[in-house]
This record gives sequence, C-alpha cells and structure tokens, in this order.
Amino acid sequence: MEITSHYPLKNHNTFGISAYAEEFVQVHTAEELAEVLRENKNKKLFLLGGGSNMLLTKDIEALVIHVDLKGREVVWQDEEHAHVRAMAGENWHEFVMYCIDNNFGGLENLSLIPGNVGTTPIQNIGAYGTEIKDTFVSCEAMDIATQKIKTFTLEDCEFAYRESIFKGRLKDKYVITSVTFKLTKAHHKINTSYGDIAAELTKNNITVPTIKDVSNAVTAIRRSKLPDPKELGNSGSFFKNPIITIEEFEKAYLQHPTMPHYTLNDTHVKVPAGWLIEQSGFKGSRFGDAGVHARQALVLVNYGNATGQEILNLSKKIQETVFENFGIRIEAEVNII
Repeated sequence: MEITSHYPLKNHNTFGISAYAEEFVQVHTAEELAEVLRENKNKKLFLLGGGSNMLLTKDIEALVIHVDLKGREVVWQDEEHAHVRAMAGENWHEFVMYCIDNNFGGLENLSLIPGNVGTTPIQNIGAYGTEIKDTFVSCEAMDIATQKIKTFTLEDCEFAYRESIFKGRLKDKYVITSVTFKLTKAHHKINTSYGDIAAELTKNNITVPTIKDVSNAVTAIRRSKLPDPKELGNSGSFFKNPIITIEEFEKAYLQHPTMPHYTLNDTHVKVPAGWLIEQSGFKGSRFGDAGVHARQALVLVNYGNATGQEILNLSKKIQETVFENFGIRIEAEVNII
C-alpha cells in the first residue's frame, strides 16, 4: 500500500469538486485496513467510500483512507430467504442488480442510488417506500482504535430516518467492512405504493410486476428526474424531507393549503422538501456553476467548476428562503466536509 501526498479527490466525489487530500491510501482488504489504521494511529484520518453523500468545501488535511473492499456472497439460505453479504467497497447499484439477477427480492426500490454498500447503513438510505433497515440483518465494522471487528445487529444500529448509530454516538469510531441483508427468494413483497412506480408500470402495461419490473421502473423514474453524476456533478437528494409536528404543519397549511404532506403518526407529518424548494422559486435556478436541477428541486448540481463553498452557500440560501416562506426548516442530507 502506497500513501500518496497531495492527492486529487475530484474523481472521488460525485459532486466533482476539485479538492485535495493531504495524504491518500487505498485499501482492498480488512487486513490492509487494519494495517493502515494501526500504523497511522497518531494521524488525523478521513474514511472515504463512494464519495456520493458528501460536499467537499475545502482540502482534507488528513490521511484519506479509501475503503475499496470487494466481494459478495450468499452466507445462508432456505426456500424462502437468503442472507446476502456484500463488502463495503461494492457499488450499491451493481449489488442491487446482482441480487435481482439472482431473484433475491427486497432492494429493488433502492435501484440506481449512487454510492457504495458500506455507507448505506450509516445514512439508512431510502427511496420509494423502502429503507435499508427493512432488509438489514447486520454489518461488520472495524474499531478504528483497536482494529477489532464487531458485528452490529439491526437493533444495535438504532436506525431512524436517514440516521443510525454511525452518524451519532459512534461517528468516526468504526469503519463498516461488510453488510448482510435478508432478502426473499419466493413470495416477494412487491412495493408499488409510490404513485410514480405504479404509473411507470401502467405505462408499460405491467399489471403483475416482478422485482425486476419494479427495479426497471425505479431506474427509469430516477433517470428521468435525476442527473447522472458522471455527466453533471451532484450528490442525489441534498436535503432531507422535514418531519414537523402537527401543530407546525397546521400553521403552515393554513397559509399554503396546497402543501403536500404525509401523516406519520398522531404527532408528526412529513413534508416534501422538493415542493418547498420549488415553491420558493429555486427549481432550475443557477448561480455561476452552482445550481438547482431543473427536474428535481432536491438536487443541487455542479455545472462544471463550482466550488464546494459555492454549493454550500446556495444550500444555505435555499434553507433561509424556505424558512422565511413556510416557517419550516430543512436540513442537509449530505455530509458537509
């Protein structure tokens, strides 16, 4: 393993931001990861996966460890289910396609989400009515201080909306090395509860969809709404959908009776951040090379040479304007570095 100084990170973040790592090393096995952690205990460390959920606003003055562990396998199965494990460096969408090709159901609604497997539990990624926690069995993670591997169960991870223990109490304490999912082999639970999926299936005259049909529908929808990071720098949804109290919602709803919303329980409501941003006039707007995508207001984009700070400034302007208009605070989903 070779540690490189002043390493460019433009190709290691989906925003395509030009920034540099003070030092950079790539690890391909758990043994290499342990060795790097052990030999660089006194250095400031930064763990890097697929670079899909972060905004670089400056150079990283640390040793950047690119976790590139590969591999996937069925570790247990019966007639109904399979436990499928993927290493942290596996591309998420490619792993979803592998599962579908092998008739393993449960991840199809999460097709085409950018990033690697290892970061999916950190964020409890979700889309179209499905979250990682719905199929998650466990993950293995290396203690950064001791290099010991620990297994975290579903309960251990304390999953919530775009949250987990790895974003909270154990942030910067562990490196996830693999994730195991419980997927169906038969009697798949097809989830077409989101209207966009149902509409896409209807358009293709599909009345009894398979997991492959659902994946194709989700992929088509995402491609129609979201830019390909290889063509236009972005990190997918930049903001979380805000969850507010019933009282807060009713106050805003009186002023904005067309506001879409989803009742979560007796006390809280989820409001689409994209609608709030669009209604605030930002959809399709551009400020230099930083902008808001024309087809999806949740997505901030880099038109070529935007700095991370310019995109961050735009996000703050959006947050301030949404609060002024609706009295609702929206939070960034991506990690600001």
